[in-house]
Amino acid sequence: MPDYPAFAFDTVAHIVAEPGAARRLGEHIGLRFPDARRALLVTDPGFLKTGLVDAPVASLRAAGLTVALYSHVMADPPEAVVLEAVDTARAFGPDIVIGLGGGSSMDVAKLIAVLAGGEQAISAIYGIGNVKGARLPLVQIPTTAGTGSEVTNIAIVTTGATTKMGVVAPQLYADLALLDAELTLGLPSQVSAATGIDAMVHAIEAYTSKHKKNPLSDILAREALRLLSANLITVCENGKNLAARQAMLLGAMLAGQAFANAPVAAVHALAYPIGGMFHVPHGLSNSLVLPHVLRFNAVEAAGLYAELAEIVVPAASGSVEARAEALAVAMQQIATVTGIERTLRQVGIQESDLDQLADDAMLQTRLLGNNPRTVTRDDARAIYAAAL
Repeated sequence: MPDYPAFAFDTVAHIVAEPGAARRLGEHIGLRFPDARRALLVTDPGFLKTGLVDAPVASLRAAGLTVALYSHVMADPPEAVVLEAVDTARAFGPDIVIGLGGGSSMDVAKLIAVLAGGEQAISAIYGIGNVKGARLPLVQIPTTAGTGSEVTNIAIVTTGATTKMGVVAPQLYADLALLDAELTLGLPSQVSAATGIDAMVHAIEAYTSKHKKNPLSDILAREALRLLSANLITVCENGKNLAARQAMLLGAMLAGQAFANAPVAAVHALAYPIGGMFHVPHGLSNSLVLPHVLRFNAVEAAGLYAELAEIVVPAASGSVEARAEALAVAMQQIATVTGIERTLRQVGIQESDLDQLADDAMLQTRLLGNNPRTVTRDDARAIYAAAL
């Protein structure tokens, strides 16, 4: 028997990793999409205020494209925002969609590309494999080193006060991803920390995914962890370090490629209710539960965690279990050193909230099924209690 069962692997066709690439966006579009004439650029109000949108837009216009902006994306985008964005796109009539921002902007860009030119309602595409037909050409440019959304086939939409739905389909893979660290130089250290830990979670969970772990995702996850763990503290202490910022973007993208093919599990399942109920940013939600899920999973996954500890904490020694624990401790230390919140209480969660969190976590069946150890409701509540 081979070491791995049969597997499939998909990713974005074209990737450009180069500081300054966004300033030459028009050239990149002209090279890959010579017929494009009308570009819709999707971003959020915070990034728009930085002024960093101006150069890519000027570059597109210099290349002869007509450009429209949709800049009302908010974190964890509500369905109403997605529908407004799609209406904006239909009114403008783009022949290419460009996501420029964090995961939320890139997710909205994916959904515009799928919905604006088609007949499907958004309610018809929730779930796995429900997108029909083609989409508009799609370019993704991340402005945080975290979600990896530029190379994933997933978009998350907030559908109620505390509920989220995912769209998972091959059409959500972009045609081109541009990694330009110049766009990330102004990120506050706490955002850099939370998004960086989010990317590390993607790598860790892909490496231990129960169902689709494969040799390509393993290689990508390990290199992602190497880049992220070597550079995260640096970018939090010196946000202007362009080389470290570019390494973080590359690490986040590699982790995105890994988990798009070997999907994430209980860390994300338990993080989603924290974000939904308490509006805690996604990366921070992951960070809060991560060490406690690692300890819970170590019963089944200690060997794999020990392999990852070699990358994150190469000095770790002793038994497999000791090295797995060293990984959990190292992830806690990263949160401590970077100054982000480390307990649920610090983000306003009380013991009286844990039952509701556990109930909501158990609804994340798509994610829980990938976890190396089965999670019961009692387990979920105990993990939240440990994180309190």
